[in-house]
Amino acid sequence: MRQVAVIGAGMTRFGKHLERSLKDLAREAIEAALGSAGVDKAKLEAATVGNAVAGLITGQECIRGQVVLRACGIGGIPVINTENACASSSTAFHLAWLYVASGMYDLVLALGMEKLFHPDKQRTFQAIGSGVDVERAEEFARQMSGEQSVGAGELRSIFMDYYAYLARQHMARYGTTREQFARIAAKNHTNGSLNPHAQYQTPRTVAEVLASPLIAAPLTRMMCSPIGDGAAAVVVTTAERARQYTTKPVFVRASVLGSSEDHSPDAPDVIAKVAQRAYAMAGLGPHELHVLEVHDATAPAELLAYEALGLCAAGEGGKLIDDGLTTLAGRIPVNPSGGLLAKGHPVGATGVAQIAEIFWQLRGEAGRRQVPHARVGLTENGGGVIRGENAAVAVHIFTV
Repeated sequence: MRQVAVIGAGMTRFGKHLERSLKDLAREAIEAALGSAGVDKAKLEAATVGNAVAGLITGQECIRGQVVLRACGIGGIPVINTENACASSSTAFHLAWLYVASGMYDLVLALGMEKLFHPDKQRTFQAIGSGVDVERAEEFARQMSGEQSVGAGELRSIFMDYYAYLARQHMARYGTTREQFARIAAKNHTNGSLNPHAQYQTPRTVAEVLASPLIAAPLTRMMCSPIGDGAAAVVVTTAERARQYTTKPVFVRASVLGSSEDHSPDAPDVIAKVAQRAYAMAGLGPHELHVLEVHDATAPAELLAYEALGLCAAGEGGKLIDDGLTTLAGRIPVNPSGGLLAKGHPVGATGVAQIAEIFWQLRGEAGRRQVPHARVGLTENGGGVIRGENAAVAVHIFTV
């Protein structure tokens, strides 16, 4: 396998873009990525395009990538459409990496795009809610929601109830507190205030997070990722060819995609298993990471990621945030972009947006949110839920 490098990245600001099409959002991200890489679109040999719910929101099915790329003047090359819930574009990146690593192609575009806003918000929640086993959807909703079942999947995403359920379990087992979850949310909103691409750019305090409206106990609104529209793109090539385009390539040390399976309650979950494979592929451990972008669909999801990724032992995620170790000034900053909580979560765009952030961090191009001396970065992106855990997970490790 050949070594692969990322040489360019671009993205839109995430947010409410009712007046903009997927084509328009994708064009902005693609042009920024190609410009960043110094690559002419005519030189691309293949493209992988991640999207989750365009068919349910816009009605565009089957050829989503081909439609948006042709509108950008890109055609005649293989275009692979990947749909893997919130991990759709990290899956697209995994395929782009594989194309280059295998020697099939030398220059590949990976794109993630999504429009979630719709005049009928219930249609949005129903689209998001399709990321479960639909034959068991009612059973899933009852299990996750319990006494909070009113409004689940209609007034809020069913996944907020899922993460609230996990949060309550963690609180009962380890004594984790709402204040610790709020501290994560305040951190990420404050980081987002430094990110021009973020949907929310207002710093928040722990008190403000706790005072925001309750969504599903113990989660308040500011502990939950918002609905959003947006796109992100990166360009990948071989490590050898990367030097033709840039003096600052970012190398892909690991790209691992996995799915959940039946296992005993005490066995590692899918995030932990995929992360271990990624660490083995990279020849690195969690103690060697300098910066991470993780799937904080809610604040508890980030805390659980601390533990699954090996940043701390099980039950110690609350102490990690209490000690300030995951802040921008901490030993191992997590979600300097603002994460899904503040940067936003247009689900099909999220995975590549995480990769773009790590690309900028490792090149020292992250502006006011720059992590000093960052040389090793990780992204963790989950998608969908089956039997109580993510259906799909992608973990990538990058170095300079």
